[in-house]
Order: sequence, then structure tokens, then C-alpha cells
Amino acid sequence: MSKVLPYSMQDVDYDNAKFRPRSSFQVLPLHPFPSPFLLLLLPRVMSQRLVTKGIKRSCMRCSTGKLLLLLMVCGVTYLVMTHKNPVHSPSSEHLDGLATGSHGVQAKSGGSKLGRIWRKPPRLPPQLPPDEVLNKNSVPGASMSNSSAVWTFRQEMVRKAFVHAWSGYRNYAMGYDELMPLSKRGTDGLGGLGATIVDSLDTAMIMGLDEIVSDAGAWIENHLSERINQKGQVNLFETTIRVLGGLLSAYHLRGGDHVTTTDLGFPLPVEGPKPEVYLEVARNLADRLLSAFTSSPTSIPFSDVILHDRTAHPAPDGLSSTSEVSSVQLEFNYLSAISGDPKYGSEAMKVLEHFKTLPKVEGLVPIYISPHSGQFSGENIRLGSRGDSYYEYLIKVWLQQRGGHSNHLKYLHDMYEESMKGVRNLLVRKTIPKGLVFVGELPFGSNGAFSPKMDHLVWMLLHLDVH
Repeated sequence: MSKVLPYSMQDVDYDNAKFRPRSSFQVLPLHPFPSPFLLLLLPRVMSQRLVTKGIKRSCMRCSTGKLLLLLMVCGVTYLVMTHKNPVHSPSSEHLDGLATGSHGVQAKSGGSKLGRIWRKPPRLPPQLPPDEVLNKNSVPGASMSNSSAVWTFRQEMVRKAFVHAWSGYRNYAMGYDELMPLSKRGTDGLGGLGATIVDSLDTAMIMGLDEIVSDAGAWIENHLSERINQKGQVNLFETTIRVLGGLLSAYHLRGGDHVTTTDLGFPLPVEGPKPEVYLEVARNLADRLLSAFTSSPTSIPFSDVILHDRTAHPAPDGLSSTSEVSSVQLEFNYLSAISGDPKYGSEAMKVLEHFKTLPKVEGLVPIYISPHSGQFSGENIRLGSRGDSYYEYLIKVWLQQRGGHSNHLKYLHDMYEESMKGVRNLLVRKTIPKGLVFVGELPFGSNGAFSPKMDHLVWMLLHLDVH
């Protein structure tokens, strides 16, 4: 008999900012196409669930309540058994019309009026695996043995998807951080610095999309510095990896840092502003973000920065995320290298130097740290949100700084190796009975119960060697 994995209901109570408690209004299962009859009943059902649970239990104990319940069940059963649901067998031409927006072919509905009200969603054709789709007709004149044609096709599909996404953003949300695709409106969820524009620019350069590069570069040159000077609160981590990182990537790919086409492996972009423009904007932003480091009483930076007055403050709970404070070093180090000013990298590297002195559990660390005391807070250990990129950046920063030739940074490689051994010993388990490998969590530390919950951000482990 197979054994169940150790699990504690306490595991669901600890913090994970990616998830929120569900509302009571979300627990009622609804048919994908509810009938007017069900919609009329919905308010009453909700009120009974939320207000009159005690009355409902009393009603069930009386004969009248049981009779009403029996009549309702019989009525619903009758409706389900007697209505005629039309069977749709759409032809391939009809499916093609749906895909292209054509209305030349329409499905015929049948059955009674009741059947049309109670109609089930149409059945979708079976989905073929990607390789089987490619084998059939996706790549004209190419077989799976012709890997070059297959990869060229896939490359073009990715390129088209990028252009489609950018077109929607440009048409409905240009200048905002993000596009809300359903309402076709923009929203500023990352401080209002046009995060999508800056974060997408380097990808557009690599893809050779000159028109997008020109549009994005012009917006950055004409608007971003003004926004940096005027905007209020931003998150240090998000702004560093998306906006500062995007500007530095654009600088590099545009030909800054003496990079050449041979270095990149593709032609240098000719559209958009000169690389010095990106560097100037990046320095303006980084100078303001530095206040997160300089305002803190320890080497651990505050989480939030007020751009227009160059001040910083901690999060409402007073803590910083371990992964956030240890995942800004690549950008600040590179900015120091290309600007000739060591202050950026110096402040960022103090964080990792401080982590070297802190106690760990086989190289693993809790997901929160206090900028006031410089010590970890709580015992929650995981490779998911708030912990993931700490381990990732140990090896990346070591590689960026040519750690193999610099003994004073060898501690980064040592911390990385120790942590990967800890992951294997404490977090990697196998399911029973199939033996599937997964990475769990220790929400109450190494002495607490193991949780078999695997966060989606654990994909980061694919980059790391745990053998």
C-alpha cells in the first residue's frame, strides 16, 4: 500500500504574496453557460450560504423542508433528463471560420427552448501534440528530420506572437506599465515608468524589429527621464530588473560598451537613439534607486523608493524579501563597469557580502530579512517566491565578475555549491508510488513539517546543478 506524503494543514497559512484568500462569492460552482433560471436563484443561494446557515439546518429537520428539497431535486432531474441538447459536429471549414473571424458558416441549433437555455458548451476538437502538428502540415515541405526548417518555423511563430502582443499594447496602453487585454486599457502597476516599453526593447532588438525599436526608443528618449524625475513610489527589485535592466540591455545591444556585430551574432540595430541616451537615463534612475541602500541602517536595502525626492522606506511589515535584495547586483555591477563609477556595484555587493556572514541551514536561507537588524526573519525556506533568485544570483554574479580569477569573490561560488547540496538533501523528494521528482518547502524551518507544495517559480532550479 502506498504511503501519503507528509503534509500539514498549517502549510496553507504562511505568506505567499502571489496568492490571495478566495472570496465567499467564488466558491459557488457555476455552469459555463448558466441559464436565466440559475441566475435568478444565485442571489438566494448566496444569501443562504452567507447568512442563514442555521435556519437552513433547522429547515432540513422538519418534514416541510425535506419535502421542498425532494421536489427541487426531482424538478432538476426532470429538466436534465428531458431537454434535448443539440449535437454540434462542426466541419473543418467552420472551425477555420471561427479562427479567422469569418461568419459565413453558422452552426444550427436544435432542440426545445428549454434545451437552448440549458445548452452545454460546444465540444472542441482534440488537440494534437506540437510535434504531431508540425509533422502534418504546419511546416510546408519540411519533415521533422529537417530540423532547420522546423526551428525557423517556430522562430517565426514566436516573432509573430511578440509583434501581436506589442501591437495590442501600443494601440491601447502606450506609456503605461501594462496592458489589460480584456478591457483594452493601460494600468500602472509598477510605478508608471512604461515598464512594458523598456522591458521589451532588447527583445525587439534581438528579433530585428526595427519599427518597434524605433517607437520604443523614441518614447524612452522623450518621456522616461521626465517620469523618473516626477514619479513617486516604486519597488527597488521590480524597477531594477525591468526598467534599469532594460535600459542597460538596450545600451549594450545598440552598440555601447564597444560591442560589435561579431560579439552579438546578429546585426546591430540602427533605429532608435544612440546608446549614450540609454546610459544617461539609466544613471538617472540608478542614482535615485541607490537611496534604498544608503537610507538603510544595515547592508540590507529598503524595499521601496520615492523617485522624485530620492528617499526610501521599508515595506509595511518592515521586512525585505531575501530574493529581492540579492537579485539587483548584476545590473548595478554592469552600470559601474560602463559608467566608470564604482558606487553602484559597491552598494549592491554589500548585500551579498553581508549574507556570507549570516547563519544558514545547509546553505538554505529564510525568505525574509530585516533591513533594520540585518538578520533573517522567520524560518520559511523555499525556492519559490521571495527565495528563488537568491540562489540563482550567487552563481550569476560570480560568473559576471569573473569569480574564477578573483579569490575575494570565491565565497559566492562556495555559497552556491553549499545551497545546491542543501536543496537536494532537504527539499527534493519523490512522489509515491510513481517516483516523480519535485521540490517542496520548509515553511517552519528544517525542524518543522515538510510541505509538498511546489511553487511555479521553482523553474529557476532548471538552471542549477543539484547533482
